[in-house]
Amino acid sequence: MLVTDRHQCKGDLVSAVAAAVKGGVHAVQLREKDLSASELVALGRSLQQAIAGHAIFLVNDRADVAAALGADGVHLPENGLPAQAARLLLPHPRLVGRSVHSVEGALKAAAEGVDYLVFGNVYETGSHPGFPAAGIPRLQEVVSAVAVPVLAIGGVTAARVSELRAAGAAGVAVISAVLGVRDPRKAADDLAAVFR
Repeated sequence: MLVTDRHQCKGDLVSAVAAAVKGGVHAVQLREKDLSASELVALGRSLQQAIAGHAIFLVNDRADVAAALGADGVHLPENGLPAQAARLLLPHPRLVGRSVHSVEGALKAAAEGVDYLVFGNVYETGSHPGFPAAGIPRLQEVVSAVAVPVLAIGGVTAARVSELRAAGAAGVAVISAVLGVRDPRKAADDLAAVFR
């Protein structure tokens, strides 16, 4: 999963996302917290055209924007909208995911009926300075506690994907590992190659 952050992107965000999808990104999460709803809709439409249905398209936090765009789902923060409320705007088969930072948070989210979880930050990351790394053992605890897929986020690199998969992660979510480099397509391919 590629999480967008145009402030970390080395070039044009839409072009970078399109290249990353060609490189093997399976899901794109539109996460631009400083944009208004109308700006998110406009950017979301551009991203949807760029990925042309070759990746799942999700919107961070804003179920209303996700519904307006006809997105594949919404990704909720740990203390965000209840999953049941999101389902009113985005019924099945659209996806509802949630970020979690603990086993307790994962159990609560799974009980709400989310489709997947994103756990982190597993390693130290510049995206959340000051937050200590949760580490591989905590990731393993979360994976063992729930039946839904868990994606690992935070400091993920191609060199770390094998370790994350061995810990039970169903996938990874990245920002700078793809958007913070000059060749997002190659960066995405390097990450996807470990899964292939």
